[in-house]
Amino acid sequence: MSINWAELLLLVLVGWTLLGFLGVNLSHRRGERSQGRRNLAWIAGIWLLYFAILVATSLIAKPRSVSLGQQQCFDSLCFTTTGADLIPGYLARNGEKVVRVSVRIANHSSKRNPGDKHLTAYILDSRNRRWDEVPGLEGVRLSTPVAAGDSVISTPVFKVAGDAEHLRLVFTRGKRLPNLLLLADRDSLLHPLISVTLPR
Repeated sequence: MSINWAELLLLVLVGWTLLGFLGVNLSHRRGERSQGRRNLAWIAGIWLLYFAILVATSLIAKPRSVSLGQQQCFDSLCFTTTGADLIPGYLARNGEKVVRVSVRIANHSSKRNPGDKHLTAYILDSRNRRWDEVPGLEGVRLSTPVAAGDSVISTPVFKVAGDAEHLRLVFTRGKRLPNLLLLADRDSLLHPLISVTLPR
């Protein structure tokens, strides 16, 4: 997969930090403790600056609603939510509603994309209650590999409360490293949600 600018910046910062710690260790071995402390101060200062920019970038951003039919891209894979419907029958119990969402996954690169095993989706309602995918009912997974220039349809299924209204679909790679530390990433620290408003 290609590396975007935020991933490259974080990679460079981590590499620089590792080199910095090697320098600190070397300074201590030579007995140059003041130099070691200065190196540590530089490392701490750069990371504090990075965290300040990360938080500021997230706080400046606003929650964004994506329309049906509009693409959301993760590297070369783009996801387009095309619709949603209710599934009647035995799956719906205790007043639940079973919602099936149709998502087209397109690979815009010239190489086969192996898929992102961490990519999932969940549904929120007007009260910000969250429901994850029901395992085993989604058919083609959102993380499925896609051939170069090809597309597939995934139909993730969700069980939501019977009184859930104004449903929104959210794609995520999870609040985990390294996504948590990527500037302007949808899953970065304190970043607001990007969601698709589902039809009623």
